This record gives sequence, C-alpha cells and structure tokens, in this order.
Amino acid sequence: MNKFLSNKLAVITFLLPAILVYLLTVFLPLIWSLGYSFYSWNGLTEMKFIGLENYGKLFFNDSVFWKTLWNTLKFTVLNTFIQIFLGLIMAILLTYIRRSRELFQTIYFTPVIISTVAIAEIFSNIYSVNPVGLLNYVLGLINEDWYTIEWLTNPNLSLLSGTIAEGYRYAGVYMVIFYAALIAIPEEIIEAAKIDGASGWNLYKWIKLPLIKPVFITCVVLVLNGSLKAFDVPYLLTQGGPGTSSELTITYMYKEAFSSLSYGYGSAIAVFIALLSFLIIILIFLFTRRKGD
Repeated sequence: MNKFLSNKLAVITFLLPAILVYLLTVFLPLIWSLGYSFYSWNGLTEMKFIGLENYGKLFFNDSVFWKTLWNTLKFTVLNTFIQIFLGLIMAILLTYIRRSRELFQTIYFTPVIISTVAIAEIFSNIYSVNPVGLLNYVLGLINEDWYTIEWLTNPNLSLLSGTIAEGYRYAGVYMVIFYAALIAIPEEIIEAAKIDGASGWNLYKWIKLPLIKPVFITCVVLVLNGSLKAFDVPYLLTQGGPGTSSELTITYMYKEAFSSLSYGYGSAIAVFIALLSFLIIILIFLFTRRKGD
C-alpha cells in the first residue's frame, strides 16, 4: 500500500477527477462572481463597470447586510454546537447498543437522506400553532400559555427555530464520522485504561475524546463551512422573516441577486461569504495546531 501511495502518478490520477470537479463547480464560479462584483448588472441590460462600488455599499451603506451577518454568526455557532454535540451523543449511544445497532444507525441517519422540502414541512408542522403542532402540544401540557407560541413568526424565535431544524437534519452525518472514529480506537488502550480505573465519563474525557481530537477538529471545520452556506431549510421555514430577524447572509445574497436582479451586488456578497469561510477555516487550523503535530 505504501509503495502504491509513493507513486506520484497514481496519486495524481486518483485525485485529478475530484480536483477537476472542484475547479468546475467551486473555483470557476467563484472567479466569475468576483468579476461580476465589479459591475452593475440586472441580467438583462448591458453590464456597467463600477469598480468597488458594490463593496463600498456592502460595508458602509447596507445596514441589512450587517444584520444578516450577525444572524449568520449566531446561526453558525448554535448550529455547530447542535450538530457536533448531537452527532457525538448519538455515536456514543451506538457504541453501547449490542442488538439492532443497524436499525438505530438507520433511524439516526434518516434525516440526512430525506429531501429538504420534506424536512421543512415536518418542522413546519412541529412548530405549527393552528393546528397545534407537536412542540406546542408538549409544552402546553406544562403551561397552557405555551400552546400558542409562534416559533416561525416571532422575531425572537424564528432564527432559533430554523437553526434547530438545520442542526437536526445534518447531525447524522457527524454521528457516522464520530462512531467510525470511536470504534477504531484500539481495544488494548481501552482495556489498559479500565485496568487503571478509568470508567464512564472519565474514560471518554481522558482517553477516547482526546484520541479522536483530529476527527473532532475536522467535523468542526465541516460544520462551520456548511453553516455559513446553509440556505434551503432556513429559507423554506421562514424566508428570512419576519422582517430580517432570521435573514442569513446567504439568503440575503439570493434575494439581492435573483429577486432584486442585482447580480453585481449579489456577487459581491457571495465573494464575501467565500472569503469569510476561508478565513474561519484558516483561523481554526492555526488555533488548534500544536508544535510538532
């Protein structure tokens, strides 16, 4: 295997298809967006070069953009916590299941393969007020006033509601990754730790979780990157409303480009999102990198 991997031609041959797909679907569109961001264009009339005017508007004259950026940061932090925490908990539970483990794996992973529209419809019914949805019904058993909580139309709750739906949908992906990492830990290490008295939470705190730290960091990077680009579930649930209370930067970009037909300005927002994603990933690696790793 090592001899095969040392063959640079073989490695390049296997990497080339993925690199080409990345260049065609990510890198080239980003370059085009960068070019469009210097123009004023509605998709119909002739493009007009305006230099950095779109970026000037973005940073200095658009209060809605800064509101969406703040919403995106809150959405990203909470979504990262939900997906990582829920995925890790489900993975740990799977390691304790001895019978019908495949059934539970399928149940945990099902939200990932369900269509976006179906997930949005499910959570719309869960958050429903009239008729009373599942969430309000359960809360109403505790307090009758909670039967009428407006989860999707309350400015203070709409962003949280969309974040929970997004986090729930993709937690299964990280469940699979964490589970694979946990069962890959050599059994000799676990047995040695148990002999030394480690058990329960201490076994995870001092042995298992530190051993899967690289996997943990990778998952955090993936969740952060995905959260900054999350569009479908939040948009289908709230459309950014009410007002701009749940508007994310990515949904704002979509509205500017395709609803307001400001392709140049929408492209400037898209470039900003891409640069922000790269910056956050670089900062994470710099923060988590240790000398000698």
